[in-house]
Amino acid sequence: MTILQKADASIDLDRYSLRRFLKEAEAIGELETHEGKVDLADLAAHFEGSEKAVYFKNAGPEGAEVVGNVTASRGRIARAFGVTPDKLLHEVLRRLDNKPQMVEVTRTEAPVQQVVLTGDDADLTKLPANLQHGLDGAPYISAGIDVVRDPATGMTNVGIRRLMLRNRKEAGVDLLSPSDLKAIYEAGARRGEKTPIAFVLGAHPVDHVAAVMRMPIDEVGIMASLRDGPMPVVKCVTNDIMVPADAEMILEGYLDERGHVEPEGPYGEFLGYYGELKMNPVFHLTAITRRADALFQTSTIGGRTMGCTDTAQLNATRAEVTIWRALQTAVREPVDVNVITASGGSLHVRVSIRQRVPGESRNAIAAIFGSVANAKHIWVVDPDVDIRSDGQMDWAMATRFQADRDLVVQGGFRVVPLDPSLRGSRVGAKAGFDCTLPFPQALTGGPQIPAPPTYPGKRFDTIAAALADGPKFFQELMAALGSRDGREIVLMLDDLRVAGKAGRDKEGRWIAL
Repeated sequence: MTILQKADASIDLDRYSLRRFLKEAEAIGELETHEGKVDLADLAAHFEGSEKAVYFKNAGPEGAEVVGNVTASRGRIARAFGVTPDKLLHEVLRRLDNKPQMVEVTRTEAPVQQVVLTGDDADLTKLPANLQHGLDGAPYISAGIDVVRDPATGMTNVGIRRLMLRNRKEAGVDLLSPSDLKAIYEAGARRGEKTPIAFVLGAHPVDHVAAVMRMPIDEVGIMASLRDGPMPVVKCVTNDIMVPADAEMILEGYLDERGHVEPEGPYGEFLGYYGELKMNPVFHLTAITRRADALFQTSTIGGRTMGCTDTAQLNATRAEVTIWRALQTAVREPVDVNVITASGGSLHVRVSIRQRVPGESRNAIAAIFGSVANAKHIWVVDPDVDIRSDGQMDWAMATRFQADRDLVVQGGFRVVPLDPSLRGSRVGAKAGFDCTLPFPQALTGGPQIPAPPTYPGKRFDTIAAALADGPKFFQELMAALGSRDGREIVLMLDDLRVAGKAGRDKEGRWIAL
C-alpha cells in the first residue's frame, strides 16, 4: 500500500462513517430502529426478510448497539454512492478508474483507535455476535472485511470472511473457496508462518462494495478509489496492517500456521442452503480497537428471502462490474446488466445489448460464461426490453425465443460447489437464452410495440381535408379535429367510406379515395 500524503485538517474523518450513513438511511425511511431491549437470540428473526436496514439500540445483556442488513438493497447501496439505483453500475465503474488516495493519520486522530483492548480485555465473546441460522455451528461475526498483506508482492488483499466464535481469543475462518486470501495463507502455512490479518467491523457500504471486488491490484486502494477522495488509514496496534481509520471497530490478529485443522460450520450459505462442516484455519485475536461509541455490524446471509440479504446485493454489484467489462470486449455496445439477487447475486444474469453485427448476442453469452464462474443462466435482450422488469423479460422470452434455435448450453465449467443441483459434481453446465430479435430487425428497430396514443399531427377543419393531406392513423385524425373522444370521428369516416371517398391502406391508415 502506498500512502500518498500525510493527514491534514481537511480530511473528514466522519464522511464515510457507518453511523453517518445510517442517519441518511433513516431520513429516507430505509432504517428500522428498535429502541427496546432485545436478546441476541432474537436478532436473526428481525433481520429475516426485512427490506430495511435494522438497528438495535439495546441488544444483549450489555445493551450493545447492533446494525444489520445495511447493504441488503440496491437502493441503499446506490444511496451510499450518491446516485439512483439505475446509475449504480456506471458510478462504481467510474470510481474504479480513480487513482487511490490514502492519508495516514495518527493513532490519536483515528476514530477506530479511540479505545484499544489487548490481553485479557480483547475478548471475542464480549462482542454481540448472534446465532444467525438455526443449524449454525455457533454465533458468527459475518460483516468482517478482512485485510492481509501478501509477503510475495507487498500488496494488500481485501475480502469479506465470516468468523465462527470458538472461545475468547479464537474463531474459525472459512477459507475453502478459491480466493487470494486462501492462496496467501496456504503459502505462509507451507513456510510455517503465521498470517497477520485485520477484520474491519462496522464500515460504510462503499467499503463493503470495495471488499467484494476481485482485481489484481492493491485492494485497499480499491476502497480509496470507490470513496472518490482521500481515505484515512491507520496502522494496527499489534501488526503492521493499515486499515480504514474511520471504521467502527478492528479485530487484529493472525491465522495460525497449522492449516485447515479445525471444524468450522455448518453455516447458512449465500445460495440459501446449509454448507457442510468444514476443516478450516483458526483466527487468533491479539487486539480489538474501536470507536468510543462503536456500532457492531452484522450481515445477512442465506435464508428464504435471498433478494434482501447483504451478500446477494453485494455479490450482484460485483458481478455486474465484472460482466460489464467482459461485455465491452465481446460486443460493440452493451446497454445494461442486471444480476438477479434472488439467485444469490450471481447465478442468474440479464443483459441488454444493441446489436451492431450478427452474432453479438452469442458473443455476450460466451463472454459471461467465461468471466463469472458463478453465472449459470444468462438472458440477452434488445435495448427496448427493461431487464429490471420480470414482466418484460417474460414477454421477451415468450415472443423472441425459440428453444431449438436460441438456447445455448455448454458443460464442464467450474461452478459454485454449494449449488445442490450439481449432485456432487465438481463441474456444471451453463445455459444462455438469446431473446433478441433477428439481427436485421434489431438493426432497424424491430416490430412495432403497442403504446398509448399521443395524438400527433396538424389541425384541419374537416376529416376530408385531413385525408387530402395524406394517409392518417386514427389518432392523427383525432388530433386533426381536436377530438378528445373519437366516436364522432368514427361516424365521419363511415360517411366518407359509404360515399366512396375514404378507405384504408395496407398499414391500416385512413386515406382519401
